[in-house]
Amino acid sequence: MDMADFLEIQNVLFSYPYALDAGDFEAVGALLGDAVVRSGGALMADRDAAAMTAAFRNWVLTYPDGTPRTRHMLANLMIVPEADGRVRASSYVMVFQQAPDGPLRPVIGGDYLDRLAKIDGRWRIVERHMGNDLVGDLSAHGRDSGTIRPTRANGATPLAGS
Repeated sequence: MDMADFLEIQNVLFSYPYALDAGDFEAVGALLGDAVVRSGGALMADRDAAAMTAAFRNWVLTYPDGTPRTRHMLANLMIVPEADGRVRASSYVMVFQQAPDGPLRPVIGGDYLDRLAKIDGRWRIVERHMGNDLVGDLSAHGRDSGTIRPTRANGATPLAGS
């Protein structure tokens, strides 16, 4: 893995919050369309862009501007090569939201554990585990906050034997 690979992997991972915060659920589905995606341990979609798009569209509340009025901030990104053309990546996520008539506030925080593979010359997410262990008031963000199962994707030692 060289620096160009590292930058491409980083850009793929950072594309997710941009698409989600824009309310572009089709772009989220396309980005995760090659992936097995779990949230809180539960399967969301298995290499199915349309199912991934629908999962986000059905859960995330959007506002007249077409967005969820959020900022997903990814941090503490670590990328570790596994084998030829495969890597594991770990990151933290913190979601801020300012719904109409409300203050800017953190609504949920957690972490992602991703596996990426180079497919046809491009890095793609092929597995994502989303954990959310810091859960605030999601009433203006999601349709059913009862589906959130507080978990960590990485545990206390990110990338250790995952």
